[in-house]
Amino acid sequence: MTGGPGPAEDLLGRVFLTRVVEPGDEAGGRWVREFGVGEVVRRLRAGGPALPGVSAQRWAGLLARAGRAEPEADLAAAQAAGVRFVAPGSSEWPGQLDDLGDARPVGLWVRGRPSLRMWALKSVAVVGARACTEYGAHMAATLAAGLAERGWVVVSGGAYGIDGAAHRGALGAGGATVAVLACGVDRPYPRGHTELINRIAEQGLVVGELPPGEHPTPSRFVLRNRVIAALTRGSVVVEAAYRSGSLVTARAAQRLGRHTIGVPGPATSGLSSGVHELLRGGATLVTDAAEVVELVGDIGELAPERTGPVLPRDLLAAGARRVLAALPGRSAASPSDIARHAQTTQDDAIARLYELRALGYVERHGDDWKLTRQAVVSARGAR
Repeated sequence: MTGGPGPAEDLLGRVFLTRVVEPGDEAGGRWVREFGVGEVVRRLRAGGPALPGVSAQRWAGLLARAGRAEPEADLAAAQAAGVRFVAPGSSEWPGQLDDLGDARPVGLWVRGRPSLRMWALKSVAVVGARACTEYGAHMAATLAAGLAERGWVVVSGGAYGIDGAAHRGALGAGGATVAVLACGVDRPYPRGHTELINRIAEQGLVVGELPPGEHPTPSRFVLRNRVIAALTRGSVVVEAAYRSGSLVTARAAQRLGRHTIGVPGPATSGLSSGVHELLRGGATLVTDAAEVVELVGDIGELAPERTGPVLPRDLLAAGARRVLAALPGRSAASPSDIARHAQTTQDDAIARLYELRALGYVERHGDDWKLTRQAVVSARGAR
């Protein structure tokens, strides 16, 4: 083929294809790659012989859709709703979506002011069950808020449950969030999240593959998840049963070489069984935003080292701790016995014992020494 369509013609052709070809259709993606947008559009409009890889029945269905497609009207409707169309190769296109190969979107409809490409560069997906528990909603909101406070964009699907909690957590922290929908971005879905999705569009971005007015279907929800996985550096699954759609996002992230991350739940919770299976399969366990950033962030963004609570005895000098540990739990002991168990001299042991007495850890009984009640309680707490 000599010379391809111009930018305007290519964009119009891609808008046409969003109305004709379903999201994630690898046959359609292969046609675009092998023949170019212009030729694919021409063949669909002309109603000629089927393009390779589809049955006659499916080709007839595509031709019927093509006959009803009006890309100019779709662009006008989008503009009226404050929606723009972002095509591959444009300045706003996130290059990481190209990792999807022939399943790459032919373009994305975007509602909101920020640049999708710039926001996607430092983004994390937080996904999970729709029918989540209070624990799951709390963890999703807390993780999202922590990520937002650290300058990360939180990406989710706008659904009830974990998705909604993640979006609200990011917004509540004054951060950035992106909702990837399985329908036209001018028609918020689910209806109960209309206010939330409109708020995301005002403060962040609402993104989708389907043209204005299109409704969601079960298959579109599943295929939408590959965009969430490809767009982000990693996917965090907070709660998911064995057959949860959010596991599709996690598995897509694994295939794409992105980080796959899970937040554990109670071993008895069916809503966490899918997450636990992911963790057994190599996903990384996290408990807070700092640990997520340590995985997906730049070198040096390390989570703080986890330690138990600091006990008063932890603040003692090493020599004093050894002497304290050398005293028996219930009975008194002589300085020589204490020195032997602490592996020090008797004079050093006596000096340490007087230090410990001043701090309330030991008391003198004649020539011997014994732990005080405070020291016994402290030792039990340490155990």
